[in-house]
Amino acid sequence: MPDLSSTVGQELARYYRGVAAELHTLADPLSEDQFWARPYPYGNSVGHLVLHLTGNLSFYIGANIAHNGYVRNRPLEFTDASRPAKAEVLKKFDEAVAMVVQTIQKQTEAAWLTAYTAQGEEDAGNRFTIFLRCAAHAYHHVGQMIYLCKELERRG
Repeated sequence: MPDLSSTVGQELARYYRGVAAELHTLADPLSEDQFWARPYPYGNSVGHLVLHLTGNLSFYIGANIAHNGYVRNRPLEFTDASRPAKAEVLKKFDEAVAMVVQTIQKQTEAAWLTAYTAQGEEDAGNRFTIFLRCAAHAYHHVGQMIYLCKELERRG
């Protein structure tokens, strides 16, 4: 019978994979132009939200738990005008999710409770909390992508 630590790890990994799959369901059919379009003047594009999620996971989990050396430029996640290829942006997102899953799989009962703090997450407390917050944050932005894709479809 699995212990709580293993169950938490397995379910968090499954959740992150599910979020990634849903993101792909939304982003894959988009053209390059649609991927970078901002259908609302006050909002983001799907592309910029994917850049943001990649940066979020790469920083909070990659740099601060997996120690992968990632250096974040958060403002650029929302303002990058270079419009990198959609396939490359999605590949980097997938790599970030794979890194998160690998890092989850390395957590032990004691590791989940290891103290955690980072810029913007000074009150996280422990590793479990940051994995949970990043999962919720990712799905929040997938929800935004749903509305962006509906608006892009409505506009033809």
